[in-house]
Amino acid sequence: MSMDKELITAQALAEALHLSVETIWRYTREKKIPYIELGNKQYRYKKDDVIKALSNGSIQESASPYETEEPRKLTYQDYLLLPEEPGYHFEILDGMLIKEPAPNVMHQRVSRRLQRILEDYFWKVDPKGEVFNAPLDVTLHDVNVVQPDLLYVASEQEFIVKDARVDGPPMLVVEVMSPSSTRKDRLQKRRIYQEARVEHYWLVNPQEKTLECFAWRDGVYALVAGGMEEELVEHPDFPGLCIALKALWNKEI
Repeated sequence: MSMDKELITAQALAEALHLSVETIWRYTREKKIPYIELGNKQYRYKKDDVIKALSNGSIQESASPYETEEPRKLTYQDYLLLPEEPGYHFEILDGMLIKEPAPNVMHQRVSRRLQRILEDYFWKVDPKGEVFNAPLDVTLHDVNVVQPDLLYVASEQEFIVKDARVDGPPMLVVEVMSPSSTRKDRLQKRRIYQEARVEHYWLVNPQEKTLECFAWRDGVYALVAGGMEEELVEHPDFPGLCIALKALWNKEI
């Protein structure tokens, strides 16, 4: 058997040892188990070598049943250790790892068209501001690492743009919902963005052909603009911004 066939992924190792993947990544980061780095955050393991490293019994998956300590929340440092997995993207929400499949074609088409509209608008009203698209990490406290589909960082916020991430709440975050992400985007991520005081949060639903624009008002999000199908959406906080929804959904345009 070649060396390549002896090497297994963190997921396969976790299953073989009846541990969580998060535990394998934590042991890797803390160098408690042997691993081979293939580059670009690609880690592989030899099961026998890992078992030998764990055989002294000093490392255990969980606390004693008499202890009531809650599971440790994952942080941005844990996130940096995650291996690349083609076809999926990761986020950390409230310290929990979220793994989702890559978006579909309709999702990407809508996101690209809305990005063009936002870039054209903010280029005129705030030329030093920046519009970014996924994948780009945004850290909102240490236990929330998100990858919004679109985000706008105003010129006066340029200090939050780092080399590898945006560290802090952007002025605007846009999530283009997929069937698998609707509940997460509408409930959990909305709460996270609201608590982080992201001033504007938009939800786009390509399946229902709707746009909802929420704005931070007295500590909570209020719906300040919205539309569906082929309506025109004008935002009260962005003078001159008028979005023709037909341009988002129709393939021919």
